[in-house]
Amino acid sequence: MTPGLYLTHKPVGATSFATVRAFQEEAQVTRPHRRTALVHGGTLDPFAEGLLLMLVGPATHLFELLHAVPKTYVARVEWGTEMDTGDLHGRPVHQGDASALTPAQLDAALEPFLGWTEQVPPATSAKKIDGEPAYRKAHRGEVVDLPPSRVYLHTARWRSHDLPRASVLELTCRGGYYVRSLARDLGRALGCGAHLSALNRTAIGPWKDPGPGHRVELHGRDLLPWARGRDLTDQDVGALRRDQSIPLSPLKPPEWRLPPGFPDPQAPVRGFHQGRLTFLLTERDGALWCETELRGGV
Repeated sequence: MTPGLYLTHKPVGATSFATVRAFQEEAQVTRPHRRTALVHGGTLDPFAEGLLLMLVGPATHLFELLHAVPKTYVARVEWGTEMDTGDLHGRPVHQGDASALTPAQLDAALEPFLGWTEQVPPATSAKKIDGEPAYRKAHRGEVVDLPPSRVYLHTARWRSHDLPRASVLELTCRGGYYVRSLARDLGRALGCGAHLSALNRTAIGPWKDPGPGHRVELHGRDLLPWARGRDLTDQDVGALRRDQSIPLSPLKPPEWRLPPGFPDPQAPVRGFHQGRLTFLLTERDGALWCETELRGGV
């Protein structure tokens, strides 16, 4: 297993950590006497499926840079019942009448949630309380009171309706957004209650879900393609390792553009040496400085 970013498919029922464990086992076989750094790039709940990013080796340094890029989901929203978890495996906490719902009503209900808003995460989320994930406290029966978070929903549209039972929603958001919370809040706004019965993450940035049983390995310029890049000479590498700056030019534009109007993720400049991503660079005072060196390159 080589250092890099891997696109994998997480199936329904499995935890995100199960994918990490499978990668750990594979790494132990391919590199039996060396410890391989591994991390996944964004949790998917067990009831959800879809694209899960795995970062291997020096690529783990890219983890925080994935949070602010677009993530696309397709969700099935069940009308009439709010669950304490926000999904089909929870306990009903409110039931209402969804018989009068119309497509026009549902279109209008989405409008207030677009853009930057305050959102209360589900009690069974991975948000930390005193250093412990909230879901652990919730599963022990403890009261979980999470503060609202600032979140961003870029687009949302209904793909289909089976009213009054359910509707299918497609949305693109920034990292940290809880689709379970959106379903809960839509149900409350409409007065009927709602929860998710299915969730599929179809894309993160330019990367698509490879589908069950498949994975895609990415290196070099395929990493962080929404960021600018600069090719580095041996002299550039030496200067950066001595904590010296290098000239800003010649910068290359991103290979992938964010959706129009999407918030700038403030990505660093990618530094490439011999075809590998070896440095994350900060622009300052008209020059480039080392932010992080990816030892050995990715």
